[in-house]
Amino acid sequence: MPFPSQLLADAVAADGTRPAVTFYDDTPEGRGERIEISRRVLRTWVSKAANALQEGLDVVPGSVVLVDLPSPHWRLAYWALAVWSVGATLTLDPFEGADVLVTTDPDSELAEDSDEVVAVALPALTRDFGRELRSGVMDEAAELSSYADEFTAWDEVDVDDIALVHDGQRLSYGELLDGLEPVPHGARALLTTTDRGLLVRQVLQVLAAEGSAVLVRGDVPGPDDGRVSAEGVTFRAPGQAPPRVES
Repeated sequence: MPFPSQLLADAVAADGTRPAVTFYDDTPEGRGERIEISRRVLRTWVSKAANALQEGLDVVPGSVVLVDLPSPHWRLAYWALAVWSVGATLTLDPFEGADVLVTTDPDSELAEDSDEVVAVALPALTRDFGRELRSGVMDEAAELSSYADEFTAWDEVDVDDIALVHDGQRLSYGELLDGLEPVPHGARALLTTTDRGLLVRQVLQVLAAEGSAVLVRGDVPGPDDGRVSAEGVTFRAPGQAPPRVES
């Protein structure tokens, strides 16, 4: 399997204008938000976040980045891809030894114990976190735009390096797509899982299949939900991760 950064680059090269992610937030705090980003725009978000990690926060292969964002959410998707672009380890399990914490709650105990924190506001059009943040906390909404739209990793990553830690399981870069239910080529895939580890792998899998993802946060859309037909959904991804088979 190509590395995540290459999968995204290939998708942009094939058709940069095609939607990569369409996101609906049906939760009370989301207020029905809908956002659609193309493959090219997704790459820009990933590049800016990866540059922030590499240049601003000294993240390199071997570094551990804890991303504490909800699932499914488009911001979780691009931060995962950014971590993998640098070649670091993405952890979704609370881990006090993480080099960087990306979170919606910069006042949590986990954040207080972290040297480097990125505070993320979830609404799409927000321009800052909404309040003053303590020293050492990056305001993603206010600061990410200052980073470059293109990204080049300073160091190479090995296929056997650990890419993902979730629920105590460790997956290498070469194992990220192992065991997932196949996604049809070019599928418009509906992703609704609250399992963050599964969600980031499914997004990667959809890119690998040259498809696009529809993320719905909140109640899972039924077959008669008008958005399913309006968005051209052709595949519903599983909401639960497959059992881990130890080799």
